[in-house]
Amino acid sequence: MSFKTEQEAFWAGTFGDEYIARNQSQEYLAANLNFFSKALKQTGKPASIIEFGANIGMNLRAIKLLFPSIVASGIELNHTAAAQLSALLGADHVYNGSIFEYSSQEKYEIALIKGVLIHINPEMLPLVYQKLYDASSKYLLICEYYNPSPVTVTYRGHNDRLFKRDFAGELLDTFPDLRLVDYGFAYKRDTSFPQDDITWFLLEKQGASSMEG
Repeated sequence: MSFKTEQEAFWAGTFGDEYIARNQSQEYLAANLNFFSKALKQTGKPASIIEFGANIGMNLRAIKLLFPSIVASGIELNHTAAAQLSALLGADHVYNGSIFEYSSQEKYEIALIKGVLIHINPEMLPLVYQKLYDASSKYLLICEYYNPSPVTVTYRGHNDRLFKRDFAGELLDTFPDLRLVDYGFAYKRDTSFPQDDITWFLLEKQGASSMEG
């Protein structure tokens, strides 16, 4: 598999494999249940969702518990993670490859990305924004580290692997038909359901109607 950026190769390899082991506990699943019960409260009962950078599906596991009838799909770069994701969702619902290369005419009621935009080369963000927008028939849920202006942060001893900015604001500026529906913050020191200081934004396409993916 060839890559357009250093960040892709980083996550496709050993570091991405190690990430899997750190992020699959029952406590993390419980925290995700709490997280998505708030972040998706305004969506009713969505029929379909696609997650960009789904890893082994810990986010989608929680969402499927909240909405048992939802049809879930995922995009995942790391081969090891994608294999586990396929076991959860079915191989037909998993794209094992780069977000940059993903292309489909299919639309989903929700396009989700959580803790992934922060790891994407900033030069590639416009492409990812377009793919998120195109994949959604109604909602986009953006869950990332927030900063009002772009900054680069050292990530586990690695440079140029974590970038913070106002991702949702840039999406709102890029696509005029998007509106902010809801937003919130999950704190890493929450004593019951900690998340990694994630700010989430639920955006809706104005005039959109639900479409199953």
